[in-house]
Amino acid sequence: MNCVESRSRMHAYLDRELDLSGTMAIEQHLAGCEACKASFARQAALRSGIQRHAEYYAAPAALAHRIRAKIGGAVPEAPARMPARGPWLQFPQWLRVGAAAAAMGVASWIAAIQYSTPGPDQLIAEQVVSGHARAVLGSRLVDVASSDQHTVKPWLSSKLDFSPSAVDLTGAGFPLLGGRLDYMDNRPVATLVYRHRQHVIDLFIWPDAQSGRALRPQSSSRNGYNLLHWAEGGMLYWAISDLNPAELKKFSEAYSDQARAM
Repeated sequence: MNCVESRSRMHAYLDRELDLSGTMAIEQHLAGCEACKASFARQAALRSGIQRHAEYYAAPAALAHRIRAKIGGAVPEAPARMPARGPWLQFPQWLRVGAAAAAMGVASWIAAIQYSTPGPDQLIAEQVVSGHARAVLGSRLVDVASSDQHTVKPWLSSKLDFSPSAVDLTGAGFPLLGGRLDYMDNRPVATLVYRHRQHVIDLFIWPDAQSGRALRPQSSSRNGYNLLHWAEGGMLYWAISDLNPAELKKFSEAYSDQARAM
């Protein structure tokens, strides 16, 4: 995929309208193209800013009256028209309101771009959701299928420049299914795959750029998935599943307790 194709599909990618192959293609391109990555960040900021800051208006009565008249529906008594008092007031009221709404919308978009640029966590969350969805909906849930932590950990360590803590949590109700490699935050990462009843949990792990910090679990939700991320021991962790937030928190606590004990 080249830059022209990537940018032409950017809106569809942001709206989760691409199929699996299209999503993978654009993510591979974004991983290696700084210009398109910057364009994606701007589009994500604009989308997020509009959702949070744009003002919405109900259609004015005069507009509803005109539409009903055009389609031949029941036409209620038209609202009284105010006498024109200048060039601006000579336009229909619905047009004046629409123009004002458009002007306020433009102002909101500008404010969104200036003040609502997505933070690193927001961009990583998008990648986490995409990575999890690809694995669950595709045929590559694990690269190494094993519940033995002494098999999964060495396999991942041999492929990466760090050694993730792979622990089996069967006793806590979260059996280990295996592990795979993924690409997040511009680097290869380890993914531990767990199951809780019929729910799959992906735990993405990679070295924390802010080494040494302790970040308490932060929860969020996107596209029907619940996410939880935290940092400890020099590693950054992102867990994602369609489990409810309480069970995902229970999983993270069980994992952290076992990892610290190793």
